[in-house]
Amino acid sequence: MYDPRSKELDRTVFLLDLICAVAAFLVAFWGRNLLLPAAGELNIYSHLFLLPLLLTLLIGFLSYFGAYKNPRYNNFLAYAWALFRSMALTIGVLLSLLFFLEIQYISRMVILFFAILAFLALLAIRLAAREYFKKSIRDGSGSLRVLIIGTGDRAREMARNLRNQAEWGIKVVGHLDPDPDRVGGEIDGAPVIGTVAEISECLKRNVVDEVIIAIPRSLLEDADPIAHACEEEGIRLRFMADIFNVQVARVSLTQIGHLPLLTMEPVAQDESKLFVKRLFDLVVTLLAMPLILPLMAVVALAVRLDSPGPAIFVQQRVGLRKHLFPMFKFRSMYLDAEEKLKEIEHLNEADGPIFKISNDPRITRVGRFIRKTSLDELPQLFNVLRGEMSLVGPRPMSIRDVDLFDRGIQRKRFSVKPGITCLWQISGRSDLTFEQWLALDLEYIEKWSFWLDIKILLKTIPAVLFSKGAM
Repeated sequence: MYDPRSKELDRTVFLLDLICAVAAFLVAFWGRNLLLPAAGELNIYSHLFLLPLLLTLLIGFLSYFGAYKNPRYNNFLAYAWALFRSMALTIGVLLSLLFFLEIQYISRMVILFFAILAFLALLAIRLAAREYFKKSIRDGSGSLRVLIIGTGDRAREMARNLRNQAEWGIKVVGHLDPDPDRVGGEIDGAPVIGTVAEISECLKRNVVDEVIIAIPRSLLEDADPIAHACEEEGIRLRFMADIFNVQVARVSLTQIGHLPLLTMEPVAQDESKLFVKRLFDLVVTLLAMPLILPLMAVVALAVRLDSPGPAIFVQQRVGLRKHLFPMFKFRSMYLDAEEKLKEIEHLNEADGPIFKISNDPRITRVGRFIRKTSLDELPQLFNVLRGEMSLVGPRPMSIRDVDLFDRGIQRKRFSVKPGITCLWQISGRSDLTFEQWLALDLEYIEKWSFWLDIKILLKTIPAVLFSKGAM
C-alpha cells in the first residue's frame, strides 16, 4: 500500500467495524429480550464476556478474507462475499466452542441477531468508504503530487509504477537531475524542472506532497541537501530501497531510537494472516483434545508395555529461524536407538541428509505400527499449543540432518514455523527423495495461504488412514 490516505481509510473502517460490532451485539441482546419476553430475560453480564473473543475472531477473519482491501480493488460483491465468509467462520467457531464447552446460558438467538446486524452494518461501512473513494478520485482531491529525483531508468520505472499503483491517483510534478543539460526535457510526459542543487527553489515554486529519490547508489551522497530541503518545507521524503541487487519478498522500514532500519525479508509473511493461522491452530487443537487425549493414553500404555523406557521421546529439533525446541513424539524405537545409528548409517536408503531404512532394527513392534499410522506424531499437538509448531508446515528436522545440508537454499525452510503435516505428507511421504521433499517444502513456503493449509489437512486424513508412503 503506497498512499497514506489508504492507511487512514483502513484505520477509520477498522474503528467503525469495532464500534458497529459492539453496537450490533448490544442491539441483538436488547432485541432478543424485546421479541422473546416469554423465554425469560437474559443477563447482560453473562453475555459480555463473549465480546472480546467475538471481536478477535471477526477482525482476524475480516483481515484474512480481504474485507480491508482498498475500494479500488474490491466491488460490492467482493466485499459482501468477504464479509459473509468472515461472519460465517466467526459464528461457526463461536458456536463450536459453546457446544464443546457445554455453555448453555448463552442465547443462540443473540448470536444469530448479531450476525445479521453486524453483516449489514459492516457492509454499509464499506459501501460508504467506496463512495468516498470514488468521489475523491473524480474530483482529484486525493491525488498525490510527487517530485522525482532522477531521470534514468530507475526514475522512469518509479514514475510508471506510481501511475499504475497509486490507489488515490497521482501527479508527477516533475523530475530533478544532477545534469543541468537535461533540464527542460520530459520523462514520460513529466518535465525536468531543475537540477538537484535547485531543489529548494523547486519546492518553493511547486505544490509537492512528497519527494522520491530514484538515483543510483553511487549518487546517494547528494541525499543530504535533498533531505534538508524537504525538512525545511515540511515535505515527506522517500527513496527507492533497491540499493542492493537482491530479490526479496518484502521490504519494510522500522525505527530503532532515531535510527531508521531497512528490513528485507526473503518470505512474504502477512502478520494478520499469520495471526489467523495461529488462531486456527489453537482452536482446532483445543477442540480435538477431548478426542485425542484418550487415544494418546492408549498409545502411551502400548509403548510402555512393548518395551522398557518412557512413552514420550523428546528430541531437539530445528525450528523457526533455526531456533532449537524440544519436539515430542511417542517413542517408536528402543532406548539405545541413537547409539546404534552410527552402526547402521551405511544402510541408509534415503537421498540427502535424512536417514531412512525400510527395516530399521531399532524400531519396536508397537513403534512400527504407530509410525505407519502416524500415531507417533500425536504429542506434537502440545508443540502446536506451545507455539513451537503449526498444524501445517515443513517438518522440523534434527540437528544431525541440518548439519548435513549442502546447499544454502535448503535452509529457506527455516523461514516459516515447522508443522505436523505438509505437502510431503500428501504426496508420498517416505517414497519421496530428499530433493522432492525439499521442493515441496519450498513450494509450500512460496504459495502458502490459509486455504492451502485447509486443503493439506483434509488430504492428510486419507493419506494417514491408507498409510500412503509410510515407513
